[in-house]
Amino acid sequence: MRTLYFTALTTGILSAIWAFVASQFDLLSWAGFLGCTAYFAYPKEGFKGLVVTIATIMSGVIWALAIIYGSQLFNDSAIFGYAVTGVIAFVMCVQAKSTLLAYIPGTFIGACTIFAAQGHLTQTIPSLILGILFGYSMKMSGLWIANKSQKKAI
Repeated sequence: MRTLYFTALTTGILSAIWAFVASQFDLLSWAGFLGCTAYFAYPKEGFKGLVVTIATIMSGVIWALAIIYGSQLFNDSAIFGYAVTGVIAFVMCVQAKSTLLAYIPGTFIGACTIFAAQGHLTQTIPSLILGILFGYSMKMSGLWIANKSQKKAI
């Protein structure tokens, strides 16, 4: 319970800071929160969780761009666009054979963020990466404080 409380506390504080940072630097606060959520949802904590989350989110960004631009190859064929989407979605899942890209939801979160931002990379990519870093900071600082407080109690 102590860990949950301290993680909630650091998450609340850092969420407010993220919202401020996003507004000051014209970033997408919602995209940052998606990055943060992706880190929290990955079952492994720490540096490994951070690296895998960043790798999968960024692969999703690349796959989304492939879908966007691949679908435009034949402007008058919606069926071609659907086929491109299906093939790339398949590959997005298959890439999970690689340990670094094994977090399929992260890949789809990255792709969906690009779709929702209508391909605005200059705002979306920094927002996602900073959001993941904030998620990492939220979780690790909460764990650190909980650990420190438990040692004092003993």
